Amino acid sequence: MTRPKRPRCIRSHPIIKEFRPEGVEERGEVTLSLEEFEAIRHIDFEGLDQSRAAEIMNVSRQTFGRILKAGRFNLSNALVNAYRLKVEGGCYLITGNGSDYGRHGRGRGYGRRGRGPGTGRGKGQGNGLDKGK
Repeated sequence: MTRPKRPRCIRSHPIIKEFRPEGVEERGEVTLSLEEFEAIRHIDFEGLDQSRAAEIMNVSRQTFGRILKAGRFNLSNALVNAYRLKVEGGCYLITGNGSDYGRHGRGRGYGRRGRGPGTGRGKGQGNGLDKGK
């Protein structure tokens, strides 16, 4: 059994849901996931470098590169072969205006150990034994 994907952070849903070639009969369709769309937007539209874009999307730089490569392939496949391009799906989390972007931008309690009492170093209620008194 594979490990579940960590959700990628995206700002918002795109305004347009699909593009269709005009003047050509419909030949097929290609789906561009929302995280692929977001990766292409960060690199090609906003001009960010891969490390900053990966930090914003809360993934490693290598994972970001794979997402970008898949997105560019799907986009070029739709353009070259005159397929309808749908933008939907994927494993993502909407983060809003960007104020809480990045790996370290969420604050306490979202680490590997989860939330709640007793989940961090020196935090929580302990085991009920009064050792120092």
